[in-house]
Amino acid sequence: MSNYKICVLPGDGIGVDVVDAAIKVLDTVGFSNQVEYLYGDIGWEFWKTEGNPLPDRTIDLLKESNCALFGAITSKPKEEADAELDPRFKNKGLIYFSPIVKLRQLFDLYINLRPCKAYLGNPLNYRDDIDLVVFRENTEGLYSGVEWHPVPEAVMKAFIENHPRAKRFGDFALEDLAISTRIFTRKGVKRILKASMEYANEFGYKTVTVVEKPNVIRETSGLMVREARTLIKNYPSLELWETNIDAMAMWLIKNPQDYGVLVTSNMFGDIISDEAAQLVGGLGFARSGNIGDNMAVFEPTHGSAPKYVGQNKVNPIATILAAKMMLDWLNEKEMAQQVEQAVAEVIKEGNARTYDMGGNTSTTGMADAICSRIEKS
Repeated sequence: MSNYKICVLPGDGIGVDVVDAAIKVLDTVGFSNQVEYLYGDIGWEFWKTEGNPLPDRTIDLLKESNCALFGAITSKPKEEADAELDPRFKNKGLIYFSPIVKLRQLFDLYINLRPCKAYLGNPLNYRDDIDLVVFRENTEGLYSGVEWHPVPEAVMKAFIENHPRAKRFGDFALEDLAISTRIFTRKGVKRILKASMEYANEFGYKTVTVVEKPNVIRETSGLMVREARTLIKNYPSLELWETNIDAMAMWLIKNPQDYGVLVTSNMFGDIISDEAAQLVGGLGFARSGNIGDNMAVFEPTHGSAPKYVGQNKVNPIATILAAKMMLDWLNEKEMAQQVEQAVAEVIKEGNARTYDMGGNTSTTGMADAICSRIEKS
């Protein structure tokens, strides 16, 4: 009898290849002996053919599952999304919205956890002593989806009547204005801060750095910084650092080894975690967990890379390490350790290297090398 139900969402493009590679590793470590995989539909093809990149049937599968392993999706701007939609669904008011963002909001997966660790022997490492973790708030901020173009008259009127700095936009035609809102809630801010501090405390990190811009974005960034200063008092072993997002981009290049846990808002976290990922090999090594109180979705942070579809070429390590994070979340600690140790040994040994690492190992070849190492352990 299965202990777990895992929803598998390969998605678009290379998502299928990297998820297959991760499942192969999970098979080898013995996890698949106790799991039922439920494959779900998600991504660009379902937007084009159904007008919904996250069909209701997939949401139902997720509700039956303990957690999900996700591959990659294609997302395109509004005009391109409209152009590629099946004619049957055009002019019906359908608007493309990223299905992974919708998943995060629908299941309240408020933590986006992105470890950035340098594995010895990786020729792409900026330094070999980098071990930092980004906590990105995952449901609010600029990605909350509250935006308008053109701007409704009532919305513009409310802005002008309630904020003096909005008045200078009052002479613009409504169709010449676009507004995207950056919404923080005290609840959202406090819980991502608390999660980052608990993690730092549990895993022995000495610092938690709040990465925001309170000197300019005073209300939203200010709320996060103020709450951080209050919460840190509950963690006497931790030191709170505060850094502006632009300065953090520089400090990560100058001395990334000095940082432990970084915590920030949705868009800033998206950007800064990609920069941090590049320091330890790039998106081929960048994995993440979208984690809530009762549900989680684990994924590589790269896109669907359509130019590599069908070439069996891309690096699957990010997805394999995302599967490792899934094992940790399910409290399958021994299996998780086996997977990470095998990945680390294959990287250090250097015989298997995908194109991004300067080699010619295929996607399946890298998965096979990791599986072989697990079998020898």
